[in-house]
Amino acid sequence: MSSEDSWSEPLPVQEIQEIADKVKPQLEKKVDKTYRVFVANQYRYLKNIVGASHYLIKVSVSNSTDECVHLYVVQMVIATPVDPELKKYQLNKTKDDPLEPF
Repeated sequence: MSSEDSWSEPLPVQEIQEIADKVKPQLEKKVDKTYRVFVANQYRYLKNIVGASHYLIKVSVSNSTDECVHLYVVQMVIATPVDPELKKYQLNKTKDDPLEPF
């Protein structure tokens, strides 16, 4: 099984916006930029990982263009709630770019 096989197919956004909102300040600090628009529009999750949830999230960052960022986020699954952590990101993506593991 390849690492690609472990990821879900791209899924429409439902509850993932809350996770995107929590990692937005982490991204803004790393890239030294403020995003006025930050709307998750697709995500994938890594299957069969014990102790953590892994997500790839495509986020629209502009109302006037199709500019997006791709986020790799890890959410620990433990008794005490812990905020999700932004592990990696890709800038200068578009809505047409596929959401692929990176």
